[in-house]
Amino acid sequence: MRARALMLACAAAIATPAAAAAAEPAPAALKLERVVMLMRHSVRPPTSAKVTPPGWAAEAWPAWSTPFGELTPHGAAGARLMGAYDRQAFAARGMLAAQGCPRRGDIAVWASGKSRSIDTAKNYAEAMFPGCGVKVDHPVDENNDPVFHPLDSGATIDGARALAATQARLPAGGLAAVQAGHAEDFALLQRILGKPAECAAPGCNLADIPSQFESSPHDGPDLTGALGTASTAGSTLMLSYVEGKPMSEVGWGRATKADLTQLLGFHATKFQWEARTPYVAERAAAPIARRILQAMTREPGTGKLTLLVGHDTNIAQLGGMLDLHWQAGDYAPDDPPPGGALGFELLRDARGHRFVRAFYQAQTMDQLRNLTPLTLEAPPAHDYLPLPGCTTLASDPCPLARFRAIVQRKLDHPAP
Repeated sequence: MRARALMLACAAAIATPAAAAAAEPAPAALKLERVVMLMRHSVRPPTSAKVTPPGWAAEAWPAWSTPFGELTPHGAAGARLMGAYDRQAFAARGMLAAQGCPRRGDIAVWASGKSRSIDTAKNYAEAMFPGCGVKVDHPVDENNDPVFHPLDSGATIDGARALAATQARLPAGGLAAVQAGHAEDFALLQRILGKPAECAAPGCNLADIPSQFESSPHDGPDLTGALGTASTAGSTLMLSYVEGKPMSEVGWGRATKADLTQLLGFHATKFQWEARTPYVAERAAAPIARRILQAMTREPGTGKLTLLVGHDTNIAQLGGMLDLHWQAGDYAPDDPPPGGALGFELLRDARGHRFVRAFYQAQTMDQLRNLTPLTLEAPPAHDYLPLPGCTTLASDPCPLARFRAIVQRKLDHPAP
């Protein structure tokens, strides 16, 4: 776990700024003009009843009060807290008025066709602008969603090339070596899951199951086996915690919050191999990247906030496309928390030069679990991120022209 965190931190720090960026004037005091955010929906139950294969948990997984995959009332409350906080934060920086409804065209909200994303967007927008009826746009048919689910909606990708590109990134020893690197994590997960009484023979621990990629002709690879199951199990344990369930129902009373952070490394590992391979990421994230670029390059004075509400996979893919890395609060490195957002600020200096700064923002596990009110004095976790190809320090803004060139190049010439 520590080695993986160090690897991710190093990867985020080695980008070399381009000469074009160095030629730009050094920014003076910067004014916030515009924000674009890609947000994950807030808390939901597992998307299906099968969290782990039958027999791999000693006891039944705890029940939820809402149907599988739907936003919970607790998750809706968490989204409202974020909306109310962001209104405060953006008003304090002069981007939005502290009260009242937005001007026409200042706010754009687009959600995935999944109801959990639509409901998250509605709760966030209503808390940010109470009584203003901010419109949340979304696909009518969740099965035809070319922005958030382009690979399911007609976008072309060669499954064999996606698999080959992903396998080429694996360390020596392949997936077996990746799985072996999680030995301590598997031991922790097995302790929490417990061992069924009938499982006494050698070779019946989760870590004994090999991991593999399953591929399809027109999609990226799917990581299955031990690593895939562990990702789902670890994520479900975290969701139980941030939902506010009693600790007796979080890992059957056998898990601590520190355990959850460690186990979320499985979730980040799954995304590392499924979503962040450039061949996959630069195609799957392209529709979202186009929307972000369009919003960031609108005419000055038009459009204050663009909010895209989707899924953790969308964030992981965009992170892979732009080689962005983060650690949100007490979550694992590169794991996209419920209700968290990967965002981009458009800033202007006194001479009219414009810059972009990337950030990641999310409630901590305990803020979401306890539905802690968020204020400027007690904010959510928030970190600026280096933009590879433009900046090496998270605090450095990237000239807008350079940011536009980076994104446009990946859109025009995705990784082969």
